[in-house]
Amino acid sequence: MKHLIAAACVAAALTACASSGNTALKAETGQTLSTKIAKGVTTQSQVRALLGAPNSTDFTDSGNQIWHYSYQKATSMGRNFVPLVNIVSSGANVEAKELALFFDKQGVVQDYAMQESKGQEKQGVVVQ
Repeated sequence: MKHLIAAACVAAALTACASSGNTALKAETGQTLSTKIAKGVTTQSQVRALLGAPNSTDFTDSGNQIWHYSYQKATSMGRNFVPLVNIVSSGANVEAKELALFFDKQGVVQDYAMQESKGQEKQGVVVQ
């Protein structure tokens, strides 16, 4: 029994986490951004100071810009570290945030949208 408890503690301690994208977006929500970005007021340089460089930039036919920011975090499930169980079933809990900002030709925010999602990535013979 002691070995089982020890194995469970080791598995919990080894739970891995990986993130990618813009880490400035990690702590932001739609609510917090609404206090920092004002439509018709906030400029590209202010957004860059707040969030850093965008992950990607698009241009509309009329010459306006759309900046995209994203952040993803995946945390391995504890069962990934249990021998034999991880062959049958493994996975990760995934959180994602995406922000798109629409700028006019003068470089002022005209609109923006924040999307947050949570899900699971599952692998193995038995996907639960």
